[in-house]
Amino acid sequence: MVIIGCSSDNKDEMYGSGYIVVSEQTWSKNYTTPYPFTVPEGEIACASNPAFGREVYFHPKGYTDESYIGTPLNKSAVDGLKLGRLTSNVPYNIKKGADLNEAVQIGLRVCYEQEDSLADN
Repeated sequence: MVIIGCSSDNKDEMYGSGYIVVSEQTWSKNYTTPYPFTVPEGEIACASNPAFGREVYFHPKGYTDESYIGTPLNKSAVDGLKLGRLTSNVPYNIKKGADLNEAVQIGLRVCYEQEDSLADN
């Protein structure tokens, strides 16, 4: 199940935000790579940024409100943070040597679903 966040009409801001809850307990039932995060539960979030494309982040459970900047999982997210002179302010939460490819694909899928939903309106 994907829960979608709100969107903005301002093209200078990220839009098409959405997220999916993931947990260590259920990861192996749904995905093929080992669970890549050091915390047992969190959200993989995606937002479309006109300047960099789709940005994917991980937010540990308890660090998901707007005052927190998640851990960037793809190059677009890293570039977006650099441009905004921002840094992640959630506890470090990626396992050493973790394969993030599947986590990034999950986040991108959230963006695609949100974009499709917005296009249908």
